[in-house]
Amino acid sequence: MNPVQGVDLAFWYILGVSVFLLFGITIVMVYFVVKYRRSKNPVASDIRDNYKLEIFWTIIPTLIALSMFYVGWTSYMGLRTVPDGALEIEVEAQMFSWIFIYDNEKESENELVVPQGRAIKLNITSTDVLHSFFLPAFRVKVDAVRGMKTYAWFFADDLGDYDIQCTEYCGMGHSEMLAKLHIVSEKEYLTWLEEESD
Repeated sequence: MNPVQGVDLAFWYILGVSVFLLFGITIVMVYFVVKYRRSKNPVASDIRDNYKLEIFWTIIPTLIALSMFYVGWTSYMGLRTVPDGALEIEVEAQMFSWIFIYDNEKESENELVVPQGRAIKLNITSTDVLHSFFLPAFRVKVDAVRGMKTYAWFFADDLGDYDIQCTEYCGMGHSEMLAKLHIVSEKEYLTWLEEESD
């Protein structure tokens, strides 16, 4: 599964369960307030030692929480499991730009160019302070830490241009630390790769 679909599924599942519980609990609460109001029920009912009820309200929320964990965990594993044959690109964060280094040692600044139809693995680090690589269209967000290598991956499915941002405050120029992802055809990518860097 494309990791974008996994993250979206986890989001919508958790949101759906939360909305269902919000309305369900609110309806039950309003029902109890009306049915058991003091004028109709002057002596409060004692429901202690109702083991069936206690088991019910222990098991059901546990199962709901476990189902949310499962959906979230599978989407997380989708983000961390890189397919074989992924194109690897080195990413170096610095105040206040992104440097992308390709297999042939070509470098580009604030411009990530990749071929369509390929899995792309980004090996991410920082040369100075803490940054955070965020590619919202592909649900990728990974901290870039000096002296530490980490990674993220995405599947370059649709041609086009996509935003890249730094989402960790890294200094006065943080808001200007923007880049673009360009997904191009394989032919266009190979041509661009052989061009001289500016």
